This record gives sequence, structure tokens and C-alpha cells, in this order.
Amino acid sequence: MVKEMTSLDLNQQPLSIEYPTLDVDFELKSGLIHLLPTFRGLAGEDPHKHLKEFHVVCSGMRLQGVTEEQVKLRAFPFSLGDKTKDWLYSLPSGSIISWNELKKQFLENYFPASRTTTIRKKISGIRQFFGKNFHKYWGRFKHLVERCPHLQIPDHLLIQYFYEGLSETNRSLVDAASGGALYEKTPTEARKLITIMAANSQQFDSTNDNPQMLALHFMRNAPCTPMT
Repeated sequence: MVKEMTSLDLNQQPLSIEYPTLDVDFELKSGLIHLLPTFRGLAGEDPHKHLKEFHVVCSGMRLQGVTEEQVKLRAFPFSLGDKTKDWLYSLPSGSIISWNELKKQFLENYFPASRTTTIRKKISGIRQFFGKNFHKYWGRFKHLVERCPHLQIPDHLLIQYFYEGLSETNRSLVDAASGGALYEKTPTEARKLITIMAANSQQFDSTNDNPQMLALHFMRNAPCTPMT
């Protein structure tokens, strides 16, 4: 029998979740609950990031006879605060029977399709701001992509959007570092090259970069891979 500390008042559990019957006695530890991230549904909060942080905490809890999904299903209500907890309690009774269903409902409510469309437009239309260095532009691009893991944009299109948004000077630098044209590389090769160039740009950081000096720096520190 598995017995954990801190019993929970079952009357306070959301009726929307129908918990599967376990063959062992299981109660969440207060220590686990205190480690959980909190999502309040505020403007600017990232539900995908919340799920990642929630996963990190729950994946560290291993109990015989209790799956990670069962832990998540029971722990998730404790990671919600303010109006997000009200949202969970407002769902129809017994409408959630699995962790995947709970996660789906959560994302549909706090990351609707309209938000995905907005981020997709930002990615496809991204531009390097005047005076912004290569690595800052790359960081902004990666942040947009990471905010929406289910974008389903092919890698070659992501590279194309990033490349087309570069300043004319930096597009020339990328092509020179790639040994001809970035489009001739595979998405994996292109991403590796861009990552190296971003690291070099950060090391060489200055908002008033001299294009000639940057070109020399990149060519010395970002050796290209053979064309395929």
C-alpha cells in the first residue's frame, strides 16, 4: 500500500474530473503541492510554459501503482489560482476522465485558435528591428515559436521566415557564412549555422555593429558545413 502525507478534502475536488479508481491508497504530498507552479490566467501568462513547469514537478514523483498521468490529474487543480480555478469548477460534472482531456480543455480555453493565428502571423511576418543585433532577433524568433508548440509550421518554412526577416546586411552575412545561399542547406544545417552565428553575435555584442567587422567575425567563427 502506498500512503502519502496530507489528506485532501474530497468535497473540495472539482466535480468536472472523474478520477480513475486506483489499486493503492494515494494522497498528494503537501511538499509536491507547494512546488507546483501557479497559473492565474492573467494577460501575458503562457499556458504552454505552465504545463511544462507542471510536468517537471510531477515527473519527479514516482510511486508504485500510480502513473504519472494519474498524479497530474489529481495535482493540476492545485496549480490553478483565482479565476482559472473557477473555470475548472465550472466545467460539466464528469466531463474530464483523463489528463490529456484536461490538458486539451485547459489549452482550448487559455490558448484559443485565435491566439495561435496571431502568433503564426507574427512568425511569418517577423522583421529584424533597426539597431537590433543578430542574436536578439534570433532570440525573439525562437520565443515566438516556443510559445506555440502546435503551430505545425515545417522547419524549412520557419528558417525561410527568419531569413527573410533579416536586415539586408545580415542576410548577406548568413549567405556568406553558409558558403553560398542558406536555402541550399537542410533545415537542420541552417539552424545549426544560425545558432553559431547568434552565439558569435552575442559575444561581439554592440548596437552599432560595423557590418564589415561582423562579417569578418562570423567568417572566422562560424565555419560552414559542406553543401548537400
